[in-house]
Amino acid sequence: MVGKFLERIPLLRRLGPAVPTVAVIRLEGVIAMRGTRALNLRRFAGALERAFNTRGLKAVALAINSPGGSPAQSALLYRRIRQLAAERAVPVIAFTEDVAASGGYWLALAADEIYAEDTSLVGSIGVITAGFGFVDAMSRLGIERRLFTAGENKSLLDPFLPEREGDVARLKNLQRDLHDSFKDLVRERRGAKLKGDEVLLFSGEVFAGRRALGLGLIDGIGELRGVLRGMFGENVRLRAIEPDRRRRFSFARLVPFFGSDGGDIVGDLLTRIEERLIWARFGL
Repeated sequence: MVGKFLERIPLLRRLGPAVPTVAVIRLEGVIAMRGTRALNLRRFAGALERAFNTRGLKAVALAINSPGGSPAQSALLYRRIRQLAAERAVPVIAFTEDVAASGGYWLALAADEIYAEDTSLVGSIGVITAGFGFVDAMSRLGIERRLFTAGENKSLLDPFLPEREGDVARLKNLQRDLHDSFKDLVRERRGAKLKGDEVLLFSGEVFAGRRALGLGLIDGIGELRGVLRGMFGENVRLRAIEPDRRRRFSFARLVPFFGSDGGDIVGDLLTRIEERLIWARFGL
C-alpha cells in the first residue's frame, strides 16, 4: 500500500538512492595565528563545522598544501578535526599536494588515511626558529637599545642585543619540547605503519611521495578525485567547503599604518615576506 502511494509521487521516484557525499576542505598556506590568508582555527572553525554537518556525508577530505608554521595552530586545527570526526563517526582522508611539511604534515595526521602524489613533499618532522640580529647595524647608526624586564628570563634572543648562550639554551629546550610532542603524535597516529628508522623519520628531513610511502608516513599514492571515486563509487559527490570570508570593519582600514590584523600595510608586507621564505625552504 505504501509502495503504491510512493510510486504516485514523481519527485521521490526521480531522486532514487541517496548519492554519497564527501565534504572537501582545502587547507592551503602558512599556518599562523594572524593574517587574512593564514591557516588557523579562527578562520576555519566554521568551515569544519559545516563540513562535518553535510547531509549524506560519507567522509571528509582534507586537501593539504602547507609548508607548516605555528605549532599551536597546527595542534588546534588537528584537535578540532579529530573531535568532529569522533562526534559524527565520519572518516577523514587527507590528500597532500605540493607539500605537507612540518605543521602541514601535523594537519595530515588528523586523517585516518593519507595520500600523496609521487612529487609531493611530505614530512619535515622537526621544529625550526628563525630570526635576525641587528647589533652591528644599531652601533653603526649610533642607536642605543633600552630594555627593562621583571624576571631574568623575560627576554629571549632580543634581535637588538648580542646573542647569549643562556638564551640559546632556553630556545633549544623549547624546541625539544615541541619536537617531542610532534614525534609522539606521529607515533600515535601512524603506529605500526611506520617503517623507517626514527632517527631519519624525526630528523626534519622531507621526503618525496614514494619515499614517504615506503617509510609509512602516508598510506598511498593518488589524487583526491580518483581515490574518492574508488572508495565511494563513480557518482560520489564532492562538496567544497570554503572558510568564512567575512571581514570586520575597522578604523585601521581607513588609516592603514596605525592598524593591525590585516589593516597594517607594513605588518602585512612582513608577513608575506616571511611566508615566501617558508615556502622557499621547499623550492616552491
